[in-house]
Amino acid sequence: MGKFSSLVAIAMMMALSSAILANAGDADILKDFITPIMGNLTSDFFTFTGFRQLVDLNITGSTAIISKASMKEFPALEGQSVSVAALIYPPSGINPPHVHPRSAELLMVLQGVLEVGFVDTTNKLFTQTLQAPDMFIFPKGLVHFQVNTRSDSPAFALGMFGSANAGTSSLPVSVFGSGIAPEILAEAFKTDAQTISKLIAANTIKT
Repeated sequence: MGKFSSLVAIAMMMALSSAILANAGDADILKDFITPIMGNLTSDFFTFTGFRQLVDLNITGSTAIISKASMKEFPALEGQSVSVAALIYPPSGINPPHVHPRSAELLMVLQGVLEVGFVDTTNKLFTQTLQAPDMFIFPKGLVHFQVNTRSDSPAFALGMFGSANAGTSSLPVSVFGSGIAPEILAEAFKTDAQTISKLIAANTIKT
């Protein structure tokens, strides 16, 4: 994980500049920045240290570990039309199909090898195999995914967005974990209710 932190330091300037130059989905603001803080404002407001938790992180599981620096986690981003996500993929790990409704995503591989892809509105699949320091663009609002193709080592990447709040909608969770009636899903996917019930159980987020 020490290598991950050093790669982040090298890549961040390039990554953020690329994201800022992207077409922003946020409304323009009429002042330098937006702050909810009353009184003396310091540089701490413009500093995000949340990615420090990723250093020496125990990497387990089969899905990507995603740590976001969006407007929610980093309030100084409000009105700045930029945000970042750090992604750690366990060996053979996957970031399941999902969409970002408010921004394109520019993915930069920091370490390892990723198979990535997206599907356009004509249902055409575009895939690519990336290695560090390759980049790949996922157009705004389109279904996309990433897979670590190596079974013996993790992969690391940064996702950059032209919005302070790009949003994420996971297809498996949105479809099978949102409460849509099983009969409707069974008909839509041309399968049986038992199969749908298993998918609902696997994708329902427990509160």
